[in-house]
Amino acid sequence: MVTLYEKSNGISRRELLKRSGTAGALLVISGSAVICPQAAWALEAKALKPETMATLIKLARDIYPHDQLADRFYAIAVKGQDDRAGKDEAHKRLIEDGIADLDKRAGAGGYRGLGWEDDRVAILRDIETTPFFQAVRGDLVVSLYNQKELWPIFGYEGESYSKGGYIERGFDDLEWL
Repeated sequence: MVTLYEKSNGISRRELLKRSGTAGALLVISGSAVICPQAAWALEAKALKPETMATLIKLARDIYPHDQLADRFYAIAVKGQDDRAGKDEAHKRLIEDGIADLDKRAGAGGYRGLGWEDDRVAILRDIETTPFFQAVRGDLVVSLYNQKELWPIFGYEGESYSKGGYIERGFDDLEWL
């Protein structure tokens, strides 16, 4: 009998969980929405297809992976792509075509169907110089990390001017450095 911590078929349970990206909850696509019933949140897609939005959420997690962040934060971060696609037809084509290319490169199950994070990252390395990847990555660096609800998770207290500046507030007390 194999216990939870013993290796089975050459891979440990821990390694399987690490590689399969099970930190995120299952996303359900229904009508024009991406829904996460386990965490009670939903994202309505207005310009982009809901499948595209679900893939963008997975893509965002692969570009900026943080196990401690729920998928809803990534959903909030990619919502801007849908908003922009509603105003700019060229951007909409860029995103839809980029996701279609990701799915094609991933094979039968599409990008979201790839269970191994390493396989998804290999695809991203192949496309990292494309306008699609650069547009998504460039937007994510702001839209993900500018969510005030996330700042305490990363140890950021926000701007310092209104609190007297950094000099008098322990600018050098970072424990992680």
